[in-house]
Amino acid sequence: MARTGLSRFGQQLLPVLYQHRLLATGQLHRLLTPHTARPVYLLRQLGQLRELGLAESTDRRTSRMGRCEQLWYITPLGCEVVEAGGEIQPRAYRITPKAAASPLQEHTLAVGDTGIAFCEWARRYGDDCGPLDWEPELAHRVRDGDSRLGDDAFLVPDAVLRYTREQDGRRQMMTFFLEIDRATMEVARLGRKLSTYARYGTYIPQPPGRRHRTGTREAWRERYPAFPRLLIVLSGASDAVLERRVDDLRALAAADSRITAGGHLRAGVTTVGLLAEHGPFAPVVTPVLGDPKPTDVRLDAMSEVPPVDESERRPIADESTF
Repeated sequence: MARTGLSRFGQQLLPVLYQHRLLATGQLHRLLTPHTARPVYLLRQLGQLRELGLAESTDRRTSRMGRCEQLWYITPLGCEVVEAGGEIQPRAYRITPKAAASPLQEHTLAVGDTGIAFCEWARRYGDDCGPLDWEPELAHRVRDGDSRLGDDAFLVPDAVLRYTREQDGRRQMMTFFLEIDRATMEVARLGRKLSTYARYGTYIPQPPGRRHRTGTREAWRERYPAFPRLLIVLSGASDAVLERRVDDLRALAAADSRITAGGHLRAGVTTVGLLAEHGPFAPVVTPVLGDPKPTDVRLDAMSEVPPVDESERRPIADESTF
């Protein structure tokens, strides 16, 4: 990163704000300074970023006695500093003070909670998943044509998360599409998103102007060594409400031939609470298709996927394109 008079920790902190758009002080503490009891040093560094015009904060009112929590985001100048360093993939999106204070903050923070749960358990397991190992809202085209508008043209997961599991002397690299549902979306709409994920698994791009299909390679193979698992993470309601949403989503998926056909889609549902409390490799995930018996995030008990997915079980050296 370009030199700006920042401490080494400040230079680590700024790209995290750049990539994740909006994070609470408590989230940054869990992510970057979990070894300290209180985020005193973290707050000092955040204050320095604000004095330099690189970061700013807004308030989030909590339900606990009307107390406010600070939410932090990067400024346009901070974005310039990060991008000049060339160490992180540039993003076109720029969060504004208005967006940071809008109702969208709860969804953004829920995405952060999910990624942080993976990071915290990776730390316990000795696995690899760090502060920059999930990226929000990466667009994936799922339909040919010139249109850039509408859900039918692009698939945009809430985040794409990468995780490397260390177990029995072997390393398994996994990629997850994350969909965060705070119980504010109609289940039918969530079912349609499942269908879009299934469509992406079979989407083969065609050259412009061609009337007949000539492509042979699915678009996802250009980005991933194996088709990512889909993890739907629920929050924002009681356990009973969330359980009903799981049942309804499973029923919708079972009735949709676009989801059940092809064998590409391995999808499961969990809650952010279960992930945080028990970890991703405990039986906290209910498969969207097939047997509802809980499994872990690998969803290995689900139906077979294309042979290319077997590369996930080879040594890490065989996955250098990941």
